[in-house]
Amino acid sequence: MIKNAAKFTFDTEFLPEGDRVAPAAKARQRQTLTNEELEAMADSARREGETAASARAVEQLDRTIAALTVSLRAALDSSRAEIQAVRAEAAQIALAMARKIAPAALAACPTGDVEIALRQAMHQAITEPRITLRAHPGVVEALAPRVEAIAHEEGYDGRVMLAADAAMTGADCRIEWRGGGAERSEAAIEEALARLFADRFSHNDVKG
Repeated sequence: MIKNAAKFTFDTEFLPEGDRVAPAAKARQRQTLTNEELEAMADSARREGETAASARAVEQLDRTIAALTVSLRAALDSSRAEIQAVRAEAAQIALAMARKIAPAALAACPTGDVEIALRQAMHQAITEPRITLRAHPGVVEALAPRVEAIAHEEGYDGRVMLAADAAMTGADCRIEWRGGGAERSEAAIEEALARLFADRFSHNDVKG
């Protein structure tokens, strides 16, 4: 009677240097993992999880910083606009007060501003033989006794003529000489200030 033959599984490799277990057999034999291998796998999985969590945290931080930057810029823009509005309002108040105070001050004592204009004109017309000052009669009367002293102080050797003009008011005056002339007008000064104010506050840029 012939016994059943054992099935050959090719688990052994017959080599000249000796027999050894085939790799496929080794793979079949290892059906379980050691504790060290399980711990290594768990540690690897944990590190991968921590890396992924860190990456997500960094992404969230980047998004938060970007949102804060946008908010900060919006706040700064709003602050600039508010500062500009306050400056414009303050300038308007100052200009309005100047318009009310300046005429009264000039009416009370206009001679000083006319004298300043005369001194400046003397430097411009330093070589001219004669200068004519036209101003309000009250201003002319106040300056007349001091004209020679003013000319001496400014180094002007020519003749200074004073002409009263009732049409002029306050510190308005006109100074003429052969080669040119100069004029001081409160209306012109106020108009120039108004233009400067309009140009300065016609936009929302804040500098410095």
